[in-house]
Amino acid sequence: MKTIEKKVREIIDRVKNQGDKALLFYTKKYDGLLLKPAELRVKKREIDRAFRKVGLNFIRLIERAKKNVEKFHLGEYRQITKKSRQFSKTTLKGVRFLELWRPVEKVGVYVPGGKFAYPSSVLMTIVPAKVAGVDRIAMASPPGKLNSEVLVAARICGVEEIYRVGGAQAIAALAYGTRTIPKVDKIVGPGNVYVTTAKKLLFGDVGIDMLAGPSEILIIADGNANPDYIVSDLLAQVEHGGGATARLITTSRKIRNIVQKKVKRKGIYLMWVGSIKEAVRLANEFAPEHLEILTDKPEKILPEIKNAGEIFLGNWSPVAIGDYYAGPSHVLPTGGSARFSSGLSVKDFLKRMVVVTCSERGLRSSARDIINFAKVEGMGRHAESIKVRLKK
Repeated sequence: MKTIEKKVREIIDRVKNQGDKALLFYTKKYDGLLLKPAELRVKKREIDRAFRKVGLNFIRLIERAKKNVEKFHLGEYRQITKKSRQFSKTTLKGVRFLELWRPVEKVGVYVPGGKFAYPSSVLMTIVPAKVAGVDRIAMASPPGKLNSEVLVAARICGVEEIYRVGGAQAIAALAYGTRTIPKVDKIVGPGNVYVTTAKKLLFGDVGIDMLAGPSEILIIADGNANPDYIVSDLLAQVEHGGGATARLITTSRKIRNIVQKKVKRKGIYLMWVGSIKEAVRLANEFAPEHLEILTDKPEKILPEIKNAGEIFLGNWSPVAIGDYYAGPSHVLPTGGSARFSSGLSVKDFLKRMVVVTCSERGLRSSARDIINFAKVEGMGRHAESIKVRLKK
């Protein structure tokens, strides 16, 4: 890890100091492409051409999926902001407060490449940002995976500021800005270990959503579960590659043995336990990115689940519906970080500000306590800022 961090620091420093020149250097080194500065940004005509290439069926598919994702996040946005239009009284007489929610102004979205291209990640990152009201969204993706489907998805989501640059160099460019790529305030989206390390090192200079690692699933199953569903969902998860893991915790030896015969893949782990209670305990300990509950009455187990990025209940709720279509973003905490963090949402693109309005009566009634607090902390000027207002 230290070797990766050292390499990423070198990339960040070079991009910070050399800008586009460094981006072109790393694009040639890692992607095998010799680009000119003007080719870093995808041109409008390229996106137009992508629409002609993908065909109407794909366009309609993206539009339907976008509608689902947008509907979910609009509901979330309204719930967050519904109380921000009026002052609310506090328990302190003469004091009122107002919660204001404002969108992050400039956001960078990273859409990974790697083994596949991911138009779904375009939807799951850009749509909640748009719903939140982000004014400027810049998208970066590795040149080799910036295909027609990704470009079409971006435009349908309302973004045409797209850069063909990937890896740690893309994160550094978004954080510091170059001649071609203006800097942003926050960067979101999953990526490989170099992307994640760059986000970690740059946090503070720029906001980030999370440090996402390899994808993962954990399935809790009892003897009523369909082993074919389990096998299919385990194999679907490790299809991601890049260290993806898939775990089954079951109370049925029969289920475990059937699944064991059908899956012989790296990254898949099977466990038999004596009770659902033990399965739930282990699931909470793992705090998986995706948790499937395939039991007779999964809703009865739900209250006991404390840690998971996203939960899928019952036989008809495979992770794939969440990956592509259901609505919530599929950018989720991994590596046990669901113990203290949540999946990407509208909240990640909003900032909360509190407005405090205090009347003379309110300040006078609280003055003695505030002055005494200031004295305890040795903040004489704080105390004076109260005293000066009490003078007639």
